[in-house]
Amino acid sequence: MDPNILRQKLEGVIGFPVTPFLNEPDFPLDREGIQSNLDYMLGSPLAAVVAAGGTGELYSLTPAERDEVVRLSIEATAGRAPVLAGVGFNRALAVEQAKSAEKMGAAGILAFPPYFPGSDFEGLLDYYKAIGEATGLGLLIYTRDWVSLSVEQASRLADAIPNLIAWKDGQGNIRQYQSIKNALGDRFRWIGGAGDDLVGAYYGMGIRAYTSSIAVIAPQISCQLHVLAAAERYTELRKLMDEAIIPLYRLRSKRKGFEVSAMKWLMNEMGLRGGVSRPPVPEVTDPADLKVLEQTLDYWNDEEE
Repeated sequence: MDPNILRQKLEGVIGFPVTPFLNEPDFPLDREGIQSNLDYMLGSPLAAVVAAGGTGELYSLTPAERDEVVRLSIEATAGRAPVLAGVGFNRALAVEQAKSAEKMGAAGILAFPPYFPGSDFEGLLDYYKAIGEATGLGLLIYTRDWVSLSVEQASRLADAIPNLIAWKDGQGNIRQYQSIKNALGDRFRWIGGAGDDLVGAYYGMGIRAYTSSIAVIAPQISCQLHVLAAAERYTELRKLMDEAIIPLYRLRSKRKGFEVSAMKWLMNEMGLRGGVSRPPVPEVTDPADLKVLEQTLDYWNDEEE
């Protein structure tokens, strides 16, 4: 897909599917589950989906598995939504992954930070530039974990990588993100990427796209968050946040990895193919935590009725 066309499509909800693994030795991919989950998600009007993203446990996949997840996702979407392929690990692997994703028919590339934390910005710039040069697809940068960039650094990335079309915030630092957006204006498509619970804050900045992991269990709720926030219907938005989103995100932040395993538990209870997570991601087992998830599930079910 032409980068400018992709940029225009990135408005609204971008879904983050999980990668389901079977509860068997070595936790193999649930290939059928990958595709059936996407069919369910695409029952709602998503702007795009991400294959092998953070919720998709990119860093637990072998290179061959990552390619298979991307391929299966492209087949399952069948043109119903653009597929953004996650890349990361290191410079060489990210370049290979970007090239393979383009050959398979991905619409764009979502670049995760490299494995080496706290690296000098010059090395980080080379990493992102190499990914951009490896493909003619639109590139989305994902500032998460240890990658927190200044306005000057963001400007240098924009100048160095012509096909860098979008900026997905994963820090949740609204002041910093707002400052970068103010400086670079319409150079990028700005995407709220730290969670469904920050939709109000992102949309208050004028952003009109966000990535949703809740879309794996309740894509209609994700789309409702977008509609309410974009229309500035704050009373309704706050009610939905208070009742359905914030309690879940409070649990998700309790332990590293719950942002994945909590969603998989909910999917399994709904009859979807969440499967299990690969270590070191922990499963949700504490009765108090499970009660929160059960209450969340009751809310989804009530909304559907």
